[in-house]
Amino acid sequence: MRDFIDSIRKSFSARLSIWVVLFTALVFLTMMIYAASISRQSVKQEAIKTASQVLENTELRLDSIIDEVEAIADNVEWLVYRHLDSPESMLEYTRSAVQGNRFLNGCSISFEPYFFEGVKYFSAYSSNTDGVVETIQEGDDDYQYFYLDWYLLPKLLNQPCWTEPYNDWEYDDDYSLPTEMLISYCKPLTDADGNFFGAISLDLSIKWLSESITSVKPYPNSYGVLMSRGGTFIVHPDPEKLFYQTIFTSSLTDGDPDFERIGQRVIGGEEGMEEVDIDGEDCFMFFKPMKSTGWSLALVSPQRDIFDGFNRFMAFVYFIITIGLILIFFTCFHVISKAVEPLEELAEQAENIAEGNFTTALPKSDRADEIGTLSRSFSHMQTSLVEYIDELTATTAKKERMEGELHIAHDIQMRMIPTVFPPFPEKKNLDLYASMNPAKEVGGDLYDYFILGDKLYFCIGDVSGKGIPASLFMAGVVAIFRTVGKQGLAPEEIATNLNDSMAENNDAMMFVTLFIGEMDLQSGEFRFCNCGHNPPLYFREGKTPPTALEVEANLPVGITAGFKFKGQSIKNFKENVLLLYTDGLNEAENKDHEQFGEERLVSELSKHAFKSAEATVTLLRGAVSSFSEDCEQSDDLTMLCLKVK
Repeated sequence: MRDFIDSIRKSFSARLSIWVVLFTALVFLTMMIYAASISRQSVKQEAIKTASQVLENTELRLDSIIDEVEAIADNVEWLVYRHLDSPESMLEYTRSAVQGNRFLNGCSISFEPYFFEGVKYFSAYSSNTDGVVETIQEGDDDYQYFYLDWYLLPKLLNQPCWTEPYNDWEYDDDYSLPTEMLISYCKPLTDADGNFFGAISLDLSIKWLSESITSVKPYPNSYGVLMSRGGTFIVHPDPEKLFYQTIFTSSLTDGDPDFERIGQRVIGGEEGMEEVDIDGEDCFMFFKPMKSTGWSLALVSPQRDIFDGFNRFMAFVYFIITIGLILIFFTCFHVISKAVEPLEELAEQAENIAEGNFTTALPKSDRADEIGTLSRSFSHMQTSLVEYIDELTATTAKKERMEGELHIAHDIQMRMIPTVFPPFPEKKNLDLYASMNPAKEVGGDLYDYFILGDKLYFCIGDVSGKGIPASLFMAGVVAIFRTVGKQGLAPEEIATNLNDSMAENNDAMMFVTLFIGEMDLQSGEFRFCNCGHNPPLYFREGKTPPTALEVEANLPVGITAGFKFKGQSIKNFKENVLLLYTDGLNEAENKDHEQFGEERLVSELSKHAFKSAEATVTLLRGAVSSFSEDCEQSDDLTMLCLKVK
């Protein structure tokens, strides 16, 4: 499986074909969901229409039977009133009513006790059992009919009515057995004053009524239900629900809210449809009231029957779509594979070029589409790449030569400044150390020192600009400083000579800030001249904090010839530490573009006791490195520290 996925991932044709199929499937799926929703709704509406027609037809059939039963009761009533003086005729009337109507299970004409003189029980009853009519006179101490529903209801209501379903019983000497479930239409008999004296009862078989209701089935597993005014099942395919259960039974026993809601609508005489779960199956229940009796008809149809044809059709459609998508995939894969063959050739040639075979011939393409354009562009790129590599090779060689020359220049520049410490071992009272770190291969900072008798001459400077021009200017300053300084001149005289020499033919207008000092190692006299440079810091360990030396505002060296520099002196500078530095120290920046600053410089010097000139320079160099973190050095950094004991 992993190999198959890897092959798909490496194949552009397969991936593009899959995307085409996925997009097509998404479009089809969206359309099918919408169409299925509309179609399903149409099927549902058609089911509602069909169920309504079935219920309407069933109601018409039942109404015709009910009307016929009520008409029979009216005819029997008319005969009873005409022959109240002939009790025996009542038997004939019930027999005639049953014989002429196949749907009647029985007919009784019953009277109040002692209505006929000397007779407590008199109930003429005829029954029809499989076409055999039997007529008897019912009523005795074991069968007191005037306590039964079909007799009491018309008596109490004083109007015709239908009873709830009940069992008909067959009585024997020792026991009684239920024979059939019935429902009766009852009509009271009253005298001229409206006093009740008897009742007519016509019995309908629930079995026959059920066959009449369930004879029409719009769907294979649908069934009809007939409910009384109170929701009692008169007709139901499950015999256990007849007579003993109502539509509310499920809500009472199982807590099913659906049947509670449906039951309320049914006994309220509403017409409609509800979705309900019956024995774990989703069903539609359609119901309709019968205006003539107050009963309600219902048709229960499983949704699987209603949507069976629709579901089979949709399954077939999805199968066809799946086959179509598979065909689309293979068609796209074939077409795209043919279309990208030139790209595969280009990719192969690109690998050859990547391996260094720049002169490999590319396949020619006469295609006018994007692939042809790409092929021609790739060929042009190959030609340009060969030319560029030739130019790059020459440029690289030239750059390497320049870097070599810069490296040599760096070595020469570093050899121009003194690097031996301690510089003068014989001068036991002198502690001196200096360092220079150019920002590039060569820089414009400088420092120098030498001994002339008992006097130490030293300087530090910063040439304007960077790189090779600054390094050349720096070399000239160092050479002239040594030449002029060894004549024993004062610092301001050295500065004047340097300025006149460097300003001559200075078309580039370069200059250098300098601090030139002369220290008498015997007397401690300190003479100096500052030429536009940062004022040095000085301090005496444990007595004076680091302080900037007060200097005259002279011009930098090299700006204009003839400038007269002013010198300064301190009579005894022994035991003081002097720190000279370029702006690469105080102007060093971190990643937030904050500068190291003179305050931080003073703070670093104050935090640590002076050990030696070398330790002080090393300390400050480490502080700058920590402050700048990984930021590139932006300027040359040069320091010179000395102390005369």
